Amino acid sequence: MSTYQKWCLPIMVNCVCSLKPVMQQRAKIVPLARGKVLEVGVGTGLNLPYYRRSEVLQLWAMDLSKGMIKWAGRQVEQSDFKVHLLRGSAERIPLEDNSMDTIVLMYTLCSIIQVEMAITEMRRVLKNSGKLLFCEHGLAPDKQTRCWQNRLNGIWGRLSGGCHLNRPIPALLEQGGFRLSEMDTMYLPGWKPFCFNYRGIAHA
Repeated sequence: MSTYQKWCLPIMVNCVCSLKPVMQQRAKIVPLARGKVLEVGVGTGLNLPYYRRSEVLQLWAMDLSKGMIKWAGRQVEQSDFKVHLLRGSAERIPLEDNSMDTIVLMYTLCSIIQVEMAITEMRRVLKNSGKLLFCEHGLAPDKQTRCWQNRLNGIWGRLSGGCHLNRPIPALLEQGGFRLSEMDTMYLPGWKPFCFNYRGIAHA
């Protein structure tokens, strides 16, 4: 692991993902989690304070990055419910079939390499009665913004640990076997190519 990946990237991710508009999105979606919960892409652990202790039985918090897991561990120490930190790939989730009541995705699908495989894995571990809570940035609806997203995607990915600006989030979820039951879209404050936001709930 490079020095950039171990130290610089977690610091950058933590700064960007703790901005007020992003934290407001966390406050809207994370408290909806219930039962046995899998968070894919825990990052630096910014979601952990938003889980309702009375509703979450156990939380499996997974990330591929050793640096991110280390940062998330600091948040775990302050949690008053059981959190299992997992270092692993979303393309190969180390959990049993139909074992999770809720899956939480917060700005995660943008950076998974084999995103279609990862979504299929999430469908595998989610109970038929379960739900997927998501909040993601991605492909914008207007042509000019999409043009900028496509232009910047390559260089931004190299700087941000593989983040894609232009992934069509609803289409990816539906192709992976999920049905969208609720979804809100909006531009968060900031430069449009980075800020088109999808937030919603999907079912198997």
